[in-house]
Amino acid sequence: MSLSQRFFAHTLAWGDDAQHRLYGDRKRQLFADLEGTVVEIGPGTGVNLPYLPGGLRWIGLEPNPRMHGYIQERLENRDLDATLRTDPAQDTDLPDDSVDAVISTLVLCSVPNVAATLTELRRILRPGGRLLFIEHVAAETHTPLCWFQHGIRPLWKAVADGCRPDRRTGAHLQRAGFSSVAIDRFHIGMPPVSPHIVGTATK
Repeated sequence: MSLSQRFFAHTLAWGDDAQHRLYGDRKRQLFADLEGTVVEIGPGTGVNLPYLPGGLRWIGLEPNPRMHGYIQERLENRDLDATLRTDPAQDTDLPDDSVDAVISTLVLCSVPNVAATLTELRRILRPGGRLLFIEHVAAETHTPLCWFQHGIRPLWKAVADGCRPDRRTGAHLQRAGFSSVAIDRFHIGMPPVSPHIVGTATK
């Protein structure tokens, strides 16, 4: 386990309260009707677990083992059939058409290849299954925030476990082969990760 993985795990745990304030209402709405088998990529410290309905089969794919202790604590006393694995999002080792939903919150910014990751997630979703996402994204081109995101990217990527603040994740989702993609945009007022999208991509 690298020093950067340990540092990032501690940083995420410290920021969980802020995540609840910033995203809690959107998560309650986005996850309210989940059922069946749900895969969550990059669950981090398990910050999404309090928002999930009971009775799910939950598969968490968290490559950073330093996060697992936090996740296990949050799984205690939850009515979830939970499995925690270290498989990366771009190579889940799950069967085709095998899950009802995939959750991605603040993860697609840091995967090595977002197009390959979305192809893999679409592969494991059953027909009609949904990818539910909340992601920070690149600012509009030729704006000061866009230039700032580009400039800070090398440092941000180094300290934030590979995160790229200028990734155009919405565009990747639109061309990933889903039958429909619904996206809403919002801002949280925290450069360089202020612009966000929330929505659903359906297979």
